[in-house]
Amino acid sequence: KSFTEAQEAKTTPVCLVALGGYGRSELSPLSDIDLMFLFPTKTNIQAIKPFIEHLTNEILYPLWDCDLKVGHSTRTVDEVFTEARKDIQTKTSLLEARYISGSRSLFSTFEQAYRSYYTTEKPKAYIASRLEDQAARRSKFGDTVFLQEPDIKNGVGGLRDYQNALWMAKVKLGVSSIAELATENYLREAEVGRFNESYEFLHRVRNELHFLVTRPTDTLDLEIQTRIAWNLGYRMDDELVRVERFMQHYYRSARAIYRISKIVENRLALTLERPDDGTVSFREVIRAQRMQRAKRIDGFILRGRELAADKADVFKVDPCRLIRVFRHCQQLNCQPDANLHHMIREYRELITEDVVHSKEANTSFKAILSESGSVYPTLLLMHELGVLGLFVPEFDKLTCLVQHEFYHRYTADAHTLSTIRELDRVFSEAEPITLKYRSALRETSDPVILYLILLLHDIGKGVGIKGHAESGVRIAQPILERLGVSSSNRALISYIIKNHLIMAQFWQKRDVDDPETAAAFAETIEEPEKLHHLYVHTFCDARGTAASLWNSYKDTLHTGLYRRTLEQLLLGDKLQARHEERIKMNQQDIIARHMPGITEEEIVAHFQLLPERYSINTDSDEISQHIQMVHALLKTIANADSIGSLRPVIEWQNDLNRSLTIVNVVTWDRPGLFNILAGAFNVAGLSILSAKVSSRSDHIAIDTFYVVESGSGVVQNTKAQALFEETVNSTLIKNRDLYPEILAQAKKHYSRYTLNHKD
Repeated sequence: KSFTEAQEAKTTPVCLVALGGYGRSELSPLSDIDLMFLFPTKTNIQAIKPFIEHLTNEILYPLWDCDLKVGHSTRTVDEVFTEARKDIQTKTSLLEARYISGSRSLFSTFEQAYRSYYTTEKPKAYIASRLEDQAARRSKFGDTVFLQEPDIKNGVGGLRDYQNALWMAKVKLGVSSIAELATENYLREAEVGRFNESYEFLHRVRNELHFLVTRPTDTLDLEIQTRIAWNLGYRMDDELVRVERFMQHYYRSARAIYRISKIVENRLALTLERPDDGTVSFREVIRAQRMQRAKRIDGFILRGRELAADKADVFKVDPCRLIRVFRHCQQLNCQPDANLHHMIREYRELITEDVVHSKEANTSFKAILSESGSVYPTLLLMHELGVLGLFVPEFDKLTCLVQHEFYHRYTADAHTLSTIRELDRVFSEAEPITLKYRSALRETSDPVILYLILLLHDIGKGVGIKGHAESGVRIAQPILERLGVSSSNRALISYIIKNHLIMAQFWQKRDVDDPETAAAFAETIEEPEKLHHLYVHTFCDARGTAASLWNSYKDTLHTGLYRRTLEQLLLGDKLQARHEERIKMNQQDIIARHMPGITEEEIVAHFQLLPERYSINTDSDEISQHIQMVHALLKTIANADSIGSLRPVIEWQNDLNRSLTIVNVVTWDRPGLFNILAGAFNVAGLSILSAKVSSRSDHIAIDTFYVVESGSGVVQNTKAQALFEETVNSTLIKNRDLYPEILAQAKKHYSRYTLNHKD
């Protein structure tokens, strides 16, 4: 008997329902088929077992005979709801239930009841669970679209990202398609079009993959990429070019899916702020307080942890803000809101040659690369929004570039950013393996310059893998010129780019325990500064290639070569001669400035009275400012009653491009001076990002602090400045005890995040 005849022969209604990919009508050749036999609520399943066996024989066995993998279940309507409440995967698969055959009225009744259930019964809990699942799945697949062998279904930017966005939107908004998100103002029409177009392309790729393999898989391995590319119409004669063009299309599509799915997720996540029972959460209290303290800066408004545009023409008025906005986000520890995201993408074409060569924009970009420990998230955001490749056109050639090397897990752009993430970890994490590399960087004159080196180390791959180190040096020069990098740092950067593979090659091919190995490497390196940078660069480069590429054995060889070579270098006198030459050049440069009222003898004395590291690590502009401040301090001596009563010379300078304020303090040195200054900043409600402390041998201290208003960028509060200066003066002159005021300030901040209660 046919299925219809069997159904008519029984009084019990039943319908056949498609679930999962079959329910979405999106089966690939090797996909599973999920079916459910649905019965009314009061059906006695035991009593109709013969009928169920008949359905199995007539429907399932023919499918199995066709070598199809069929998942099936038999449920009453009540059982469906019970299972959905127990298991989120079941709840999700039922969202895509589609009628196949049988009782239409039964399916219609179920469909309406299930829609009412999933849109009203704890939709926020479902969204929260799906967001957790998204994060876990993406983490499993490297948290990047740009794997060289991506998973089409579950990888970042894969089919699941699109499907999860739709599932959550169904539960929260009751929509049935992505197109309806434009109607609900969750997405723009162009975003919906790009979302669907990219999703369709990934389906085409998955189908072609399934046609070429014999077992179910969703991984685009390197071997099969060239065959899929050919079958999808990429018919270039050069096989490598064919694969590159195909994979670039894949990565752009996956990146679009990831980006747009994140927009949907972020907007749906905002609905999680208020509990389902209607009560006000503690998080809402804090958010409301932050909303009340909205802060305007450089054409933007900071509300809580989101940055918004103050006006629609913010980027038209000053296109350099397209770079500066990322520095503000980094410094303020915030993210662009959804509208600002869209504006950045919409106006990014304003990044013209004028912006690329702008001193202001390049200053902001350098500041981003100088924020040790938190550079990667900002560069990643710039890259995702298409800004990084426009501002550094040389880097854009690495975007979605497949590296035809077995050990590389990522595309060239993703690999570069991954190396920067590893350097962030060196600066911020306290693992034993990172601590020793951090210690090595502290021996350099400019530790954060390694961020720029890592950004540029593979820039030559844009014109070809072979000889990329040498071509990288040539390509990097215009970038370094635009950024205003000093000639000495240019030489260092060029050296590391050209030789970034040499250290690993040395310990891979030579006996590290042989003294001649260290001697030969020391002769190649020439100075400790290069060695320190190369040591950390090699570590970050390897870990950014693939986590499995670095192990304790390699680390032992690498560190052994570093330590033995450093010992060789420190025995020579070449480094000292270089330092003396640099100090002499700085001194001559400052003398040539002819600062009013300041003699050449005073300038020479300044250099002689300070330790060598100050003269080496401080640029000429800073030294000039310090000399003038010292001159001002010395002029007050004749009028001072005592050295203790001397007021310090304090200068404030807002650096908008780096989104911070520089405070220079020059005063007579005394015990506990640094603690006094740090305490005064605390009393004034300012946060210290970093500090440089130098003392002349004539007991004059030069302290430089990089500060921000508490979580809010440059210091615009003149009252805070005045309070700092008043606190410093009264403390130094009257030996005022700052501890009670520091404690009160701490309690003030603490009270913002606690609720008043009675004991």
